[in-house]
Amino acid sequence: MAALGVLLALGLAQRTARVAGVDPRHVWNICVLSLCAALAAERLLLVAANLNQLRGHPSWILGLAMIHHPLVAGAGALAAAGCGTWYAVWRKLNLAATADALAPPLAAGLAFEQVGALLAGSGFGTESAAPWAVTYTSPLAARWSGTPLGIAVHPVQVYAALGFLALSVLLLVSLPARRRAGDVAGAWLMGAGLVVYMTELWRDPEGRGLVLKGALDGPQIAAVLMVLGGALVLGERKGRDLETKGPGTEATHG
Repeated sequence: MAALGVLLALGLAQRTARVAGVDPRHVWNICVLSLCAALAAERLLLVAANLNQLRGHPSWILGLAMIHHPLVAGAGALAAAGCGTWYAVWRKLNLAATADALAPPLAAGLAFEQVGALLAGSGFGTESAAPWAVTYTSPLAARWSGTPLGIAVHPVQVYAALGFLALSVLLLVSLPARRRAGDVAGAWLMGAGLVVYMTELWRDPEGRGLVLKGALDGPQIAAVLMVLGGALVLGERKGRDLETKGPGTEATHG
């Protein structure tokens, strides 16, 4: 499911790049390089954390792809952002316009990734008596993600997938009408932060870095920072109004 989301995001990014006024070839390169950087960072972290077990069971390395953890996701996100920014700076791209082009595909890709997490039992929810609750029975889910077996839990991954999908649609609609380069990226930061913060309310808190006596966890702190960052990006930025140019041309700063 995550791979399907990547393919969808790559195809969608070609369209959004043209709307944002960025060369689609560069956006394609950014997506591929960032994905490789994220996967490398995540796998290296998982191998380092499970080195003793992998020495005794080398074949288990194939199961590392099933692990879904905030620390792993954070490492991948930082590696992807760093690699993408490096490429954009190297190719002298408009960073704000490039971020606008990437925002809707990224939200769509995350929606598919969350569906994959649901199927794998990763990032599971708290115990629930709701009629739509899910119950896991696979020992693999328990092995790799610590998923409770035989207990009905919130399908919080579905909540997140729906949130990211709605965010992607909103960003796609707003992209052609944005006033300034960076507005869509700022909206993504705020929207994604809101989705993460809200869905954490129904996720099992174990291993998620509880702070303030459990009032917040690690992902929620990151979500708050994302919302604040998005608010700063969306704030009035003197001298950064988007110039109206013809289709296919790159946005510039006024």
